[in-house]
Amino acid sequence: MSGSLLKSTGVVGVSTMASRVFGFVRDVVIAQAFGASAGADAFFVAFRIPNFLRRLFAEGAFAQAFVPVLSEYRTQRDVAEVRDLASHVAGALIGALAAVTVAGVVAAPVLIAVFAPGFMSDPAKFSLAVEMVRITFPYVFFISLVAFAGGILNTYGRFAVPAFTPVLLNLCLIGAALWLAPVLDIPVVALAWGVLAAGIVQLAFQFPFLAALGMLVRPRLRRAHEGVARVLSLILPAVFGVSVSQINLLVDTMIASFLVTGSVSWLYFSDRMVEFPLGVFGIALATVILPHMSRQHAADSPDSFSDTLDWALRLVVLIATPAAVGLGVLAAPILTTLFQYGEFSPHDVDMAARSLLAFALGLLAFVAVKVLATGYFSRQDTRTPVRVGVVAMLSNIVLNLALVVPLAHAGLALATTLSAFLNAGLLLRGLVVRGVFHPRAGWSGFMARVLAGNFVLGAILMVARGDPAGWLEADAASRALRLCTIIVSGMAAYTLVMLSLGIRQRDLQAPAARIE
Repeated sequence: MSGSLLKSTGVVGVSTMASRVFGFVRDVVIAQAFGASAGADAFFVAFRIPNFLRRLFAEGAFAQAFVPVLSEYRTQRDVAEVRDLASHVAGALIGALAAVTVAGVVAAPVLIAVFAPGFMSDPAKFSLAVEMVRITFPYVFFISLVAFAGGILNTYGRFAVPAFTPVLLNLCLIGAALWLAPVLDIPVVALAWGVLAAGIVQLAFQFPFLAALGMLVRPRLRRAHEGVARVLSLILPAVFGVSVSQINLLVDTMIASFLVTGSVSWLYFSDRMVEFPLGVFGIALATVILPHMSRQHAADSPDSFSDTLDWALRLVVLIATPAAVGLGVLAAPILTTLFQYGEFSPHDVDMAARSLLAFALGLLAFVAVKVLATGYFSRQDTRTPVRVGVVAMLSNIVLNLALVVPLAHAGLALATTLSAFLNAGLLLRGLVVRGVFHPRAGWSGFMARVLAGNFVLGAILMVARGDPAGWLEADAASRALRLCTIIVSGMAAYTLVMLSLGIRQRDLQAPAARIE
């Protein structure tokens, strides 16, 4: 099990890394062209609204509700019934998405008033944000269908295609910033058109791969379809359970819209840095284990189910902790190397580094939530993550209000981090108390070795980093070479420390007797 899961996670991770690399290029282009300006703030809000709905209903709640049901159909029923389920889910999804898209375009001013109320004091910024929401909102329609296709492909073990698809979004945005923006009266609006074009391109990209599986089905509607009813019963609770972090980020954006200009952009760029390891590893891991654990649950294999979760959590600790240390210690050098060109000033680097440090402290929790929530969704339990998610969300709001005054935008990031730890802790407790998860022996020693390795890593990175101000004086090539050298050296040092302390591959494998 561990070998195949690790290989699949690697495949998704590599594909996702390609997307993240192009995402960094995209962000560098956007930062150079627009900086942390009012126009950039308006775009990030306009993009965050449909992007939030994408993660909430498409890659989030929909995927977590659809994949377990589809996996059960594939395990227990024939091919015709699997195709029939996909056909009717597609029909219901298209109908719902069409209604949501029309409503979103019409209600764009209301959405900006709700999600960025601070913009209302600046009519020009408010009007620009409304215009861009109307352009970007149909992206929800196309990308949700992309997630539907991705759920099918993942269930059949075709992980690379859905993981690579976001590269197309980044390419469209890069093209829009470089070639469309210069010919528009308001250049930043080009980014909104890039988002819309990306939705269409990403959906078209899925069709050949679905056809190869024989799963390019014709959408149909039937009210009484049993499988569709089950997906619908799971999807609404899953909205909160899987997407609390996104709701928290939107709350951050709402409050940040009242802060000084640039606050929304600083949070965006720092969040993007955390999204790299979260996407390359955390989301990749959760994506791979969801259909696997769903099949184990459908086959009534509780020991294998628990072992899969234990394996995943050990990987989370082993990989997410050094990533968090690296992001925290190297926050300013990373932001300087990637973004401190053109309109993105040294002051912007300093401000974004503060929120990046706060986000980095929560990386372990962000990744753990993805994996732990999968432990519930794969068992078709979406209600428990809802209850936990509501507690975490309310805690985030309280912490936002408490921390925003002394720490400004960085306080919003820290509140998100603290609420993520609460979310992860409650999810873990629930799995253990219910007897779903039985941690294997050796966790105490494993944690001690990981902590020792990260202490050494942090010390090495701090010495190698030097004075963050010195990075501002270097040219782009020198910055990039130095940063890459430090990162590679840190990874090598951490690996050597782990090996010297006795961490071996067998520590990350489930007992052979329980492998399916």
